[in-house]
Amino acid sequence: QVQLVESEGGLVQPGGSLKLSCAASGSRLGIQTMGWYRQAPGNERELVALITNGGSTNYADSVKGRFTISRDNAKNTVYLTMNSLEPEDTAVYYCNVKHYGVNYWGKGTLVTVSS
Repeated sequence: QVQLVESEGGLVQPGGSLKLSCAASGSRLGIQTMGWYRQAPGNERELVALITNGGSTNYADSVKGRFTISRDNAKNTVYLTMNSLEPEDTAVYYCNVKHYGVNYWGKGTLVTVSS
């Protein structure tokens, strides 16, 4: 079992920045990928960014060049640094960890981009 604790989101003005974190409980052994997904009202949940054990990353086209995913293996923590935020980035952001092939999800944190 893996439990995920996400940091708080918040209200950010367009063009602003925010950094999310997600700490995974338990042993690092078995963790394959760590990532972030988001779901905007009326939309399906979509991948934002993913990072593998080896440090390879994958981003949604809509966030490339603006968002950066990183992980601290010693702390079992994944981060999402979001820059140049746009109103279209408003969504509930969910942390995801794949552990021995099983997907675990955080509770989600709301990020609102608005003036």
